[in-house]
Amino acid sequence: MANLFNDNYGSTTPRNLFFDTTHPTDVKSVTLKAGQGVLEWGTVVGVITASGLAVPVNSTATDGSEQADSILTDSIDTGATGATKNVVATAYSSGSFNRKALKFGGTDTADKHETHLRALGIFMKDVLDY
Repeated sequence: MANLFNDNYGSTTPRNLFFDTTHPTDVKSVTLKAGQGVLEWGTVVGVITASGLAVPVNSTATDGSEQADSILTDSIDTGATGATKNVVATAYSSGSFNRKALKFGGTDTADKHETHLRALGIFMKDVLDY
C-alpha cells in the first residue's frame, strides 16, 4: 500500500533572507532579460541601461548592470539560452538583508556592492545559520 502521508507536510525551510525589520521593505517590478535560465531568490540584479532589462549584477560589466539595483523576491525561470520572451518579476528595493543569503553575478560579493546598496536603502548584515 502506498504511503498516503507526506512526511514533510506542515514543515518549512527558512529562507533566512532578512536579518530584521528595522528598515522598511519595499518591492518593485523588474523585467529580467530572457535566456538566463533560473535566477534564484536573493539574486542581486543590475539593470542594463540601453534595454532596461535586469541581469545578475556583475562589477565587470560596462552596460549599467555593474551597479546593483534590487534583490529578486523569488526564483524565476527566464528560459534557456536563446529564449526571447523577457520575464517580469518582483524585487526588493529596500530592506534589511542577510548578506550570506544574497547571490551575485560573476565573482562579485556583498562587500563589492555594499556601499551602493546602502545608498538605495538595502542594508546587509551577517546572520548566523540555523
